[in-house]
Amino acid sequence: IRDLVRSRGLGDVYKRQRSCLFFTYFLVPLHRILRNTYIYMTRKTKLHEIRDYVIIALAMIEGSIGLNIFLLPNHITMGGVGGIASILYWGFGIPASVSYLALNVFLLLIAFRILGYKFCLKTIYGVGIFALTTRLIETHTVGMTPLLHDQPFMATVIGAFFMGSSAGLGLSCNGSTGGSDTVAAMINKYWNISLGHAIMICDLCIITSSYLVLRDWEMVIYGYVCLFVQSLCVDHVVNALRRSVQFFIISDKYLELSAAINTAADRGCTVMDGHGCYSGKDVHMLFVLARQRESQKIFRLIDEIDPTAFVSQSAVIGVYGEGFDRFKVGKKIGLPKKK
Repeated sequence: IRDLVRSRGLGDVYKRQRSCLFFTYFLVPLHRILRNTYIYMTRKTKLHEIRDYVIIALAMIEGSIGLNIFLLPNHITMGGVGGIASILYWGFGIPASVSYLALNVFLLLIAFRILGYKFCLKTIYGVGIFALTTRLIETHTVGMTPLLHDQPFMATVIGAFFMGSSAGLGLSCNGSTGGSDTVAAMINKYWNISLGHAIMICDLCIITSSYLVLRDWEMVIYGYVCLFVQSLCVDHVVNALRRSVQFFIISDKYLELSAAINTAADRGCTVMDGHGCYSGKDVHMLFVLARQRESQKIFRLIDEIDPTAFVSQSAVIGVYGEGFDRFKVGKKIGLPKKK
């Protein structure tokens, strides 16, 4: 170290120490996590991960279009980091892509500890694509007349739809567009609060503060409309992708059906004994819970094995347990101990 101080100066020593610390405490653990995760992934898990990253990329492109084509040029405020980036752009001329990326880096440092590396990796990936697409749109739309510049309400609704569906798709794939989506995901991990409502609470102050730059309450009101439509879209997309269904299947071939559902659909079955009042015979009924997107596969299996089976399908509000959602409760009741 003394020789390095004499030859290069104290500043170079500090720079070299900082780079060593960054390599030791950040890059090396990150490399180990990624390597171990990839090694222990099954083929099915790898395909699911690839699908998630493709959906996140498309969602981020969609959200960037909504922000930079419909909202930002028409001076319509939105919530979250996108809203803060818009205010900084209107007030100080800072490009939205730069402030968006800087603010998200700060939030992700907090989220890494709470939500885990998988969420953060996908969110970093999503934030990077969103910022890159935003920058590309910024450079290619300079001097152009804003789309729907004379119809601010339509621009608000369309832009909010793009942003809301983008956030919903990202959250459903265990990622997000960053910003208030990340804050909402941290809240939703521990409390059973609607994601759309959590984002709305985070964003109200941001939209109201845009008056300091725009000096126009009409634009602030359009921002409230944008927030409302965006929250509805987030809830609709997330709930649609997580919706579950239950089946009651009465069949003489219940053993074959249960084996096929276990292996092909990767869902468990419960056999329930019953008695048919009309036929007077003992019957066996399968009880199955699955995601809505898996229902077609289960129907195909039933049609192949026993087309005469009696099947009842119904939607359920929530399914909690292994293979589905986890319980989200706040404080535990604290039952009294038995004496």
